[in-house]
Amino acid sequence: MEMAFNALVLGKHQVNYFRCPHCGFLQTDEPYWLGEAYHDPINAEDTGLLSRNIFFSEAASLLLYYWFDKKGKYLDYAGGYGVFTRLMRDIGFDFYWHDPMTQNLLARGFEYRDSSGPCDLLTCFESVEHFADPLPELKKMLAFSNNILFSTFLLPAPVPASDWWYYQFEHGQHVSFYSKETLQHIAKDLGLNFYSYGFLHLFTAQSFPNSIIRWIFRLRKLGLSRYVRWNMKTKMHDDFQTMRISK
Repeated sequence: MEMAFNALVLGKHQVNYFRCPHCGFLQTDEPYWLGEAYHDPINAEDTGLLSRNIFFSEAASLLLYYWFDKKGKYLDYAGGYGVFTRLMRDIGFDFYWHDPMTQNLLARGFEYRDSSGPCDLLTCFESVEHFADPLPELKKMLAFSNNILFSTFLLPAPVPASDWWYYQFEHGQHVSFYSKETLQHIAKDLGLNFYSYGFLHLFTAQSFPNSIIRWIFRLRKLGLSRYVRWNMKTKMHDDFQTMRISK
């Protein structure tokens, strides 16, 4: 790893950032400040939380409806307050929540259990940049599913010294940053195929057209996510009855 730059994190910690010359991966010093950074798991600056989850629910519903089993079982890993899980269940997909760092507020009763078994696909949105040691964390995720749909913004080239908004020095939770080459290298190490467009990425044991993620963006722009919603049976009412009986 080569020294890339130094920055002030959380307004008080001088932190070094190191870049791998082979794959372009960028990472901080050992993140000793994470206890402070996660005093509030969802930082107050995350004003895009709801709009982001709506976008991801539309994109994921298109992928699952057209390329996976509509009746399959799915898991949102690092699911935060449960917004995405609830949105996907409202559309009609059998989604479950998992996040040891955050309280499940909106998808209560649909936590993933060890007895639940493997899932058809795992989602992990805006989380891999939080991983201090990404490869072991990704291997943990593969215990749930060998299909992982995730998001992260890719490092620009050349790597910005300190003026890229995604570094998020203010809250200190982003500690790992990836180039496309980084993700290709990880996929190869995990023995998976890799598909990517923009900030949305897919690690999978399956083979798809190279443009699959680009097509998801195009189909969403054409409004096809509404077609998926119309043709799926929402779980909202069934979930209401389930939670009512469980009390």
